Amino acid sequence: MARLEDLGLEVERLRGNRLTGVRGETDRETYARAKATMAIVVSPPARRKLQPIAPSADWRVDLAEGCPAHCQYCYLAGSLSGPPVTRVYADLDDILDNLSAYEGRGTITSRRAARQDEGTTFEASCYTDPLALEHLTGSWRRAVEHFGAWEAPVQLRWTTKFADVGSFVGLPHAGRTRVRFSVNCLPVTGRFEGGTDRLPDRLAALRTLALDGYPVGLTIAPIMTVPDWRDRYGELLDGVAAAVQGVPDLDLTAELITHRFTPGSKEVLLGWYPRTGLEMEEQARSRKHGKFGSVKFVYPAETMSELRSWFEARIAERLPSCRILYWT
Repeated sequence: MARLEDLGLEVERLRGNRLTGVRGETDRETYARAKATMAIVVSPPARRKLQPIAPSADWRVDLAEGCPAHCQYCYLAGSLSGPPVTRVYADLDDILDNLSAYEGRGTITSRRAARQDEGTTFEASCYTDPLALEHLTGSWRRAVEHFGAWEAPVQLRWTTKFADVGSFVGLPHAGRTRVRFSVNCLPVTGRFEGGTDRLPDRLAALRTLALDGYPVGLTIAPIMTVPDWRDRYGELLDGVAAAVQGVPDLDLTAELITHRFTPGSKEVLLGWYPRTGLEMEEQARSRKHGKFGSVKFVYPAETMSELRSWFEARIAERLPSCRILYWT
């Protein structure tokens, strides 16, 4: 609260735990108000019982939920209920102290030979973008220091579309935090990622942290079959190769995530961005069913196979030291 007030931001202290005044007369007005609102709250008790977050990490740990950016394919659409207010959790010490009970108990990296070097992994950006909020909260710097002092085979993981990493340089991270940058080809970044930092700035930030000894990564998502996608994603990989050139002891990973949507997220996104040019044609997709009967629309198997083989070959060619953690 003191940090926010020192920045001259308007702060309202509520008498109860109900947030009012967010809903407008239209969905667009509600969306605009919610995106401009950040609530400081105590995390719900259910959040202390961590959930697996395959295929990324052993456990999901939330320091906040919601994001002030305006990505037209937003993965949070349909995942979080109500207006998209950003909520940050004030009980940070309790959240971090709770993690030790989960060490060695995961199934994604803790027990899989291909990723055992990562130890027990905790994903801290499932429902938010850390660097969109860090200047207001300081939460992720505290988390980096917590993992740096944790003498155990553990790793904090988070991903971002922003570039303000200066306050992370020099922290005693001990190599136990992997920062991944969410990147895409310029047609996607330029058209669908409103309110985020430019791609060249993200790549420069990746280099900055890699030079400071952080394990770093690429979250290439959502991969889309835009016109000339091979050329456009080839340009992206060339940019990454230039950004990491000459970095000593580079530890670089890639996570490859194709574009998908659900009926619910499509409805929400069209309400938020009624003029979007995002392709969400159900007839052009394959229907995939989750284990609880949920439905999502993904690219057809032939397209998925073509995309996967291209990315795997080109990453091996242009970023030979990069490990691909998964494809989905």
